Amino acid sequence: MSYEWTGRIRNRHLFLADALFVVLGVVSSYALRLELVSAFTFYLPAVLWLTGLALLVKLPVYYFFGLYRRVWMYASTSELRSISLAVTLASLLYAALSIFFYYGVGWIQPGMSRSALVIDWLLSLLFVGGSRFALRLLAEERKQRPHLPGRARRVLVVGAGDAGALVVREMRKNPQLGLTPVAFLDDDPAKQRQQIHGVPVVGALDDLGAALDRHAIDEVIIAIPSAPGTVVRQVAEACRGENIPFRTMPGLYELIGGKVSVSRLREVNIDDLLRRKPALLDDGRVGRSLSGKRVLVTGAGGSIGRELCRQILRWGPAELTLLGHGENAIFEALLELREDYSHIPLFPVIADIRDQARMEAVFARRQPQVVFHAAAHKHVPLMEANVEEAITNNVTGTRVLVQTALRHDVQRLVLISTDKAVHPANVYGATKRLAEMIVLDAARRSGRAFSVVRFGNVLGSRGSVVPLFKRQIAAGGPLRITHPDMERYFMTIPEAVHLVLQAAALGQGGEAFLLDMGEQIRIVDLAEDLIRLSGLEPGRDIEIVFTGIRPGEKLREELWEDDKTYEKTDHPEIFRSVTEDLLPAAELDALLNRLDALARAAQPDTIIALLDESIPGAAIRATPPPDLTTVL
Repeated sequence: MSYEWTGRIRNRHLFLADALFVVLGVVSSYALRLELVSAFTFYLPAVLWLTGLALLVKLPVYYFFGLYRRVWMYASTSELRSISLAVTLASLLYAALSIFFYYGVGWIQPGMSRSALVIDWLLSLLFVGGSRFALRLLAEERKQRPHLPGRARRVLVVGAGDAGALVVREMRKNPQLGLTPVAFLDDDPAKQRQQIHGVPVVGALDDLGAALDRHAIDEVIIAIPSAPGTVVRQVAEACRGENIPFRTMPGLYELIGGKVSVSRLREVNIDDLLRRKPALLDDGRVGRSLSGKRVLVTGAGGSIGRELCRQILRWGPAELTLLGHGENAIFEALLELREDYSHIPLFPVIADIRDQARMEAVFARRQPQVVFHAAAHKHVPLMEANVEEAITNNVTGTRVLVQTALRHDVQRLVLISTDKAVHPANVYGATKRLAEMIVLDAARRSGRAFSVVRFGNVLGSRGSVVPLFKRQIAAGGPLRITHPDMERYFMTIPEAVHLVLQAAALGQGGEAFLLDMGEQIRIVDLAEDLIRLSGLEPGRDIEIVFTGIRPGEKLREELWEDDKTYEKTDHPEIFRSVTEDLLPAAELDALLNRLDALARAAQPDTIIALLDESIPGAAIRATPPPDLTTVL
């Protein structure tokens, strides 16, 4: 039977087949019970009577359960449940009526076999279920026959878990992809020499090189969403050495954010090479802090703000307000989020957080219960050249927002901060340290759950080093790096935001949370990885040149202060600072008023001197004067 023929089978044909199966079931049950001996002839009148009864009972029940309204070539376990329920209910009803007509009314004569009713039920399951799944098997067999020009690419799947099984099943069901799964690799000893969807597990990850040669692999797919960057890098290096293309599934934090589906494959990117093994996911705590709440996100059009919105929506807030200063960014974020979360009210607000009257109007209208403050100017060299703007936006804007939140009874506020706020050596870091003080002082005075989350660089955010390097690679190089020993903490955007939400849920008021960023990464290594992921070789195809440290820049970032005490939280990647340097409330207010006045009077040198004098560990005056030619 060909695939085309199975596709032309209609449900009326199945109805006629079921009628035949009903007759066969009743007759065969007595034949099997009585072994076609003389007793069968004795029971034949009853068999004929029961056959008619079975036709009248079973076919309507099958119809009621939708067995004639399905495309059986796509049958799955859901259809199997429907078949089982329909057959069982029909057999029970048939058996009850048979017993009633035999014992109660006496219409069925000369006799009836109760055990034949059980046999009939089993045969009905076999006939009805078998006929439909036979169509599914025939259709699958036809679809799996090669019909594309040329040979299908032989694929090795790394990871024999649920995700790997899904990838193989998709390749099996869609031969037009031109991919044939030939083997799995998995480090789980229990899976060795086993088969999944007919594809064998041929070894562990350390056997990758041998497996590529032994099985003539054309492509490798990494199907482990929770795989750390070391695993992705191991696969990437082995494949690159054999000149074999490789792809991956999205990482776990991308999936958590609802950004992509597990079945979507993509090229390996720099985020994958720097993945860390996912830690504890306390979904219950996060859900309680966001579900059913009115939430507002500032800076919602930025990289962090947009991802915050995406992950917040996953928890079903009552509504979400997207507040930002750039209309295009907010518009794009709104379009993207509405595609996946059309059932949750989204309110775009174009506003400047420095505008107190506007903030009052927004908070009065939306009445947010939870606020995430991600709006900030963040480019270190640009803020060195625009000191007044850094003060009014990052400091005065935060002050306006926090005061507005207090007046409108916001229950929880979270400031997105940075490792550059620790011993700040630049204007940006100093302004973020002051923003932290504003939030923590408000928590201390009000007792509300206002907190700070501090972390390092995120990969791929707008204006960050990765997009800049990609543009330089596309232009043929060179890649410009300030210093060969420059190091930074890095984290993917989805991972950072996930941990921010975890920390926010932990906050009771006045905490400065620090995310464990792992080890710092050399910018040179990051650049070389990006060049290789582009299919090129560092030094041969793309040059790397060093331009010198920019104003306000450190060789290494500091996330932890040596003179401070930190304690663990319930999450292994989130720590709480126990001893934060906070100014007395009156002194902080006087400092903020003075800085705002100096910014409006355009006195950047006086501002820098005041920041150095007021912020513990600050060394901003030691920074060379800004040179706009070094901004990029």
